Amino acid sequence: LPEARGAPLVLLYLLGLRALAQVSHRQLLSHPPAAAGPRDFSAVRARGYLDNITAIGPRTVGSPANEVLAVNYLLEQIRGIERESTDAHKISVDIQRPTGSFSIDFLGGFTSYYANITNVVVKLEPRDGAEHAVLSNCHFDSVPNTPGASDDAVSCAVMLEILNTLSKSSESLQHAVIFLFNGAEENILQASHGFITQHEWAKLIRAFINLEAAGVGGKELVFQTGPENPWLVQAYVVAAKHPFASVVAQEIFQSGIIPADTDFRIYRDFGNVPGIDLAFIENGYIYHTKYDTSDRILTDSIQRAGDNILAVLKYLATSEKLAKSFEYRHGNVVFFDILGLFVLAYPARVGIIMNYITAAIAFFYLSKKVLHPKPRAVHNLKKLFTAFGLTLTSWVCTLVAVLIVAAFVSIMGRALSWYTHFYVSVSLYGTAAAAKLILVHVLAKKLFYKNMNEQYLGDVFFDASLMIWSIALALMTKMGLCSAFICMLWVAFPLLTKLMIHKEFSQKGATIKFIVMYMLGMFVPYLYMLYLSWTVFEMFTPVMGRSGSEIPPDVVLAGFIVIFTMILSSYFINFIYLVKSTKTTLITLTTVFVVTLILVCSGIFFPYSSDATNPRPKRVFLQHTIRRFHDLDGNVVKSDSGIWINGFDYNGISHITPHVPEINDTIRTPCEEQAPFCGLPWILPVHFMFRLRRHFCHALGAMNSNTRMTWHSVGKLGSSASACWCMWHMSVPAGPSHMSLYVRPRAGAALSRWSLGDGVPVTSLGGDYFVFYSRGLHAAPWHFWVELTAPEKHSDGIVSLAVAAHYFFGEDQKSPQLSALLERLPNWTFSSGWSCTYDLFIF
Repeated sequence: LPEARGAPLVLLYLLGLRALAQVSHRQLLSHPPAAAGPRDFSAVRARGYLDNITAIGPRTVGSPANEVLAVNYLLEQIRGIERESTDAHKISVDIQRPTGSFSIDFLGGFTSYYANITNVVVKLEPRDGAEHAVLSNCHFDSVPNTPGASDDAVSCAVMLEILNTLSKSSESLQHAVIFLFNGAEENILQASHGFITQHEWAKLIRAFINLEAAGVGGKELVFQTGPENPWLVQAYVVAAKHPFASVVAQEIFQSGIIPADTDFRIYRDFGNVPGIDLAFIENGYIYHTKYDTSDRILTDSIQRAGDNILAVLKYLATSEKLAKSFEYRHGNVVFFDILGLFVLAYPARVGIIMNYITAAIAFFYLSKKVLHPKPRAVHNLKKLFTAFGLTLTSWVCTLVAVLIVAAFVSIMGRALSWYTHFYVSVSLYGTAAAAKLILVHVLAKKLFYKNMNEQYLGDVFFDASLMIWSIALALMTKMGLCSAFICMLWVAFPLLTKLMIHKEFSQKGATIKFIVMYMLGMFVPYLYMLYLSWTVFEMFTPVMGRSGSEIPPDVVLAGFIVIFTMILSSYFINFIYLVKSTKTTLITLTTVFVVTLILVCSGIFFPYSSDATNPRPKRVFLQHTIRRFHDLDGNVVKSDSGIWINGFDYNGISHITPHVPEINDTIRTPCEEQAPFCGLPWILPVHFMFRLRRHFCHALGAMNSNTRMTWHSVGKLGSSASACWCMWHMSVPAGPSHMSLYVRPRAGAALSRWSLGDGVPVTSLGGDYFVFYSRGLHAAPWHFWVELTAPEKHSDGIVSLAVAAHYFFGEDQKSPQLSALLERLPNWTFSSGWSCTYDLFIF
């Protein structure tokens, strides 16, 4: 088979499939929404809600913007909808302001405490009432300094319009629909916890739909369902007009690889309620930045989401299964959409049977091939296992080689060169992976298979790839992974293809006809894998810009590219043995790789962009910090102040220092070994994600701080020959809406109980204890107690306890020095700055 025929056809085939997958991902309604009738979802009206919510500005928990302006706007719209509703429905509205606490294993584990936060809850039910309900959840708060259009104002706008649409329908619902507009999700899921554990309507809920965002606009992805309750997935499959769902995304998200979580966890873990989690995933580069504005969300995206969610809510609110959901609880489900056209879903137990039968047929086929003819069985087996070993070796060599390149790029200070130009990653790591893979097999062909029949080698390496996928299918099925359906596709379709064109495998001169028939047979798995890879890279690539300074993003992305290269090449490896030469292909791939590597190392590809239409900002967090360290008698023994700077990606602040040269004169903040979390005012326990810690070392003026802590010791609760049990009651009578509490028992002491969470203290990574506190308006002082066991002799204290106060809004948010520094940062950064105080005490 001449290389001049084979290589271009394979390349065109893959490029064509990639284009088809890309088109399906960009698929939106191709025309503006028509004028909506009274029963139709209107994206135009929803956009009006969205624009008005984001016009309020950043909606940080505890700020008047979030607790007053946003709440008043929602209530005004809800009251207007209530006035125009039909007699078939009854609408009830409640403002909930819960106080509570819980522990969560997110971000290494910590405890959360909230006071007087706000939920706006609406119940739409039949005129005669309802015993069961489905919940729809969004959140109207935003992270500080961002308008939060996609996360999550657009979801609240969609819910308002769904409420409006359902309330005007003359058709009565069988069950209630509860709309929760929660006001404290960005504070790590606090408002949903307050609702599901304390609100009287929570006991009616049998299922929920959570509307979230990990990007800005595009198609909303179903990335979590359950737990179990396959009937919920079936409801989405039947009702959704524009489905986009993947069990692969579910298993990736629940593995913890992505540093994020949603209210889905709260309803699942604290409410024992099953549900569906949806999120916009496109353009995650501007998620949680100032660029997350309403004008970047297409009206067609809103229409898609509204059509889908309205249809699913309506289906659930009229379903008999909702009332008897406990009867349909058991069993997981395999689900995935086909190019956004429809969803395939089937019970996981059915998938297990299908997977094992497919693997068994493949092993039977391979066994028959090895044993035919019987006198050559040992020889055939040896050749098969040699090809099997060479294929695995080529994958390992490729992975190691490409990861070395990625590590080299990182060491050279050129990490994230592809962040603005994704094609750079393909040109660099994709070509390196393909070239290395081909090179290993070319060498094997020349050294081990010299003068052997090319058709025979192509046949053997096809069987070796089939064997690898069959083993992977059996193992993933054994592990209980629903994503094993991918392996099933890579076994079933290639095996069918082989059986259909087995004669062409053994005939000489089967060139173009063979290639065309072969590629047609592989069409389904290759198209689906390219479609899936687009989804994975759409989600993961932006995450690399906000995953901290400890994880080398080039190594992670290069690993993903190698994995997809190995998968996509698995059934094209045999072509290396069928073609007469791969010299031109190798030279082309190597040339592209070398040129790209030189350009990357030269710095021509700048990672970040301030392009107004397609920004790729670098995230930087700055805290004007004043720290005070107290001794056992409460006296201040050390104090300092400065601006603490953290770059949120692997490059740290290296790209910023040329614009602010004074940063080079600062010192790295030393770790205070006796203080929890190194004596630094972390807003969340993300210390394990960051490598560089800096302060400006020159003195700064004092900030206004109304944070105070008082305490008294209850004294010994009991004692033994070597230890005692002691309790302290603590009170923070005043402070801002966001505070962090850090606790470290000193040598020999242990924190045994406290009044937070479920009473059992939860450690964070590193062994210290972290408590995240937030409040709404007019919250009562924060009171809590801690109990420790300690040695009878403890002259240097039992416990170190620190409290940090964070000023995210208002006149205390930014000092003059902080404001001046923020103004000097380049326009390709998204900088979030605030002031904070830190006080450490020893008891």
